[in-house]
Amino acid sequence: MTSPLDTEKFSDSEASSSLTPEDTIETAKEKIDLALSEELLAALYQMSPIGFEQLILDLLQAMGFGRGKAEYRRLTPATGDGGIDGVINEDALGLDAVYIQAKRYAHDNKVSRPDIQRFVGSLTGESATKGVFVTTSDFSREAVAYIDRIQQRVVLINGKTLARLLIDYDVGVRVRSVVKIKSLDEDYFSER
Repeated sequence: MTSPLDTEKFSDSEASSSLTPEDTIETAKEKIDLALSEELLAALYQMSPIGFEQLILDLLQAMGFGRGKAEYRRLTPATGDGGIDGVINEDALGLDAVYIQAKRYAHDNKVSRPDIQRFVGSLTGESATKGVFVTTSDFSREAVAYIDRIQQRVVLINGKTLARLLIDYDVGVRVRSVVKIKSLDEDYFSER
């Protein structure tokens, strides 16, 4: 009698035999990254609000904003920030700045259109043209639709995208191991 586990093993081995070794490694990496994304989101919920805002500035700096320099960014004071959590200058003179709003919302608590409208209002109050709104959850359909109709350029980053960016830009993660895949150097052999 075949158990469900045996059938699953057969299906996995049958599927893996059609994959190249590189495809198998890529599939395994995707599974590892998915698990790491879940770990990252869980860790983000444990951070203080200021720590979370700092992490967002760290990520934007790692992405090249502020020319990669810490002196081009700052958190706003916790009280009286007017809905702006941080600012990162794109140039040394601070002529062009990106304003940040960071919200650690529960997975089922989506950022709504009024939340985005308040952020855009804060941008207007600062005469700002660019903003990034980051959440650990997601954005309502109305919030996403609203962004397409405003004058300011605002990028929305949900929890899934945030976790992927943290992994891609090595913020809050460490490289555990590196796999080198080698191939034949045809140039070397053609010269012989």
